[in-house]
Amino acid sequence: MKKSQKNKWRIANPPQQATQWLLTILFGLVVFFFWRLRYPFALTYQEQFQLFLFDGDYFTERIAEPGGLARYIGEFLTQFYNSPALGAFILAVLFMLVQRLTWRLMRSKEHYFLSFLPAVCLWYVLGDESVLLAYVVALVIALAVCWGFAKMFLGWGYEHKMLLRRLLIMICLIPLLYWAIGPMVILTAFILMPVSVIYAIVVMWLSAHYLPYPMTRVMLGICYYRSPEILPTMLMVIPIVTILVSNFVRLLPKANRMASIIEASVMLMIILCIFHGFGYDAKKYELMEYDQLVRIKDWKGIIAKAEKQTPDKPMSVCANNLALAMTNQLGERVFDFYQRGSEGLLPSFERNFSTIQLTGEVYFYLGLVNTAQRLAFEAMEAIPDYSKSGRMMKRLAETNLINGEYEVARKYLQMLDKTIFYRPWAQQALAMIDDETQIDAHPVYSTLRQFRLEDDFLFSEDELDKICGQLFMHDQKNQMAIQYLVMAPLLDGDAQRFFNYVTYVQSKVNYNPRYVREAIAKIRTTR
Repeated sequence: MKKSQKNKWRIANPPQQATQWLLTILFGLVVFFFWRLRYPFALTYQEQFQLFLFDGDYFTERIAEPGGLARYIGEFLTQFYNSPALGAFILAVLFMLVQRLTWRLMRSKEHYFLSFLPAVCLWYVLGDESVLLAYVVALVIALAVCWGFAKMFLGWGYEHKMLLRRLLIMICLIPLLYWAIGPMVILTAFILMPVSVIYAIVVMWLSAHYLPYPMTRVMLGICYYRSPEILPTMLMVIPIVTILVSNFVRLLPKANRMASIIEASVMLMIILCIFHGFGYDAKKYELMEYDQLVRIKDWKGIIAKAEKQTPDKPMSVCANNLALAMTNQLGERVFDFYQRGSEGLLPSFERNFSTIQLTGEVYFYLGLVNTAQRLAFEAMEAIPDYSKSGRMMKRLAETNLINGEYEVARKYLQMLDKTIFYRPWAQQALAMIDDETQIDAHPVYSTLRQFRLEDDFLFSEDELDKICGQLFMHDQKNQMAIQYLVMAPLLDGDAQRFFNYVTYVQSKVNYNPRYVREAIAKIRTTR
């Protein structure tokens, strides 16, 4: 091997290596704290829209499509987002791998800070909640394959026979790698042998004729983005940035102390911008946080968040009103916060997987178990990439347990039993099927069994007062139905209907909170 070839991929000396590793670890810590402290709810948001099963059929289904291995690994890792600390750690490790592999591929020991650029771009891209972890996994695998084969090719030289051997390996490697990680194979092809990019595109084009997916989706990635119709431009920019950094950084002038300081300063400024939410839609992530707080039943946490910054979106107002009702404070504090009429109690139905589930939570706690069950099914079916949802599967099992449909509940619970994080709960629920007294003693399920209406009826969400009236007449202990029944006309400004409802309610139970008293006094003084 020629001396120039040996130095082509050389790395820094030991003192430099220690400094570089320190910077990489520091970068990983920043990424960890970003997801763990600032956006932990974004991790649980991702987890709830998939259901990873330890099942042979599940693996076969994933591996049967291009990028299937990256998708399987990505979904395996995403299930750990159920614990934000584990999820943040996984992302930190993946980001560090992207950075270190990029550095290994840079054909120069100079400009170490530029090796962070692809990872920083990836950090920005993940601000789009529809970007799936399979994309990150595919990027890591592509870079790892590049590094491994680059080291192997380095010792082969450039003789005719060796070039032919490299070409034969690429001919075999590209189809296999394409099926494992999807279109990210183009990144590997370009870095190892640019001419093989044409071959990679031809392989992808041919596969599209035998797959039940549109050509554009196959060419852009089946498992990289949750919405199959689109692929953000930034996802295509990251491989380009990686290629530029790894292949052409050697063309830059030799780095001096001032150049390194400038590179470090620019990279630090970009990281700080991202850490403060640049590229992350504040309103969208606010709704994610409210939804997560509802999911874990942190009613006090919801109210505390609303006290710091009054919610103004329909779903965030709905979440706050639900928390007030669950803590029996709706009548006392409803006008302490911004309201949107009765829509703030029960938003209009939208076929959107991220909003149906919150609406379903309101119906569930009101006691309309069948409606909550329907919305859980609708939410799961509305997921754009046709995945199942662990959260919704759990809700379907719960509603069937409450309704006494034990065999249907068993079907859902047996699926959840094949997971890591839902398995303990599923096993407890399976035990309830065999011992119904456990359901009757459950603090939530037993109460909802009393509140639920045994006869289904058709209704519109615009008739919230009539729904709650039915629930109240069925069981006068339903405090949430009482609060919603009285507050709905008051929020809509219908004084007469409010007065009629509150008079009827007070004839049955003792309900006279602050805003009810004030509204009654105002109505009487204006007559």
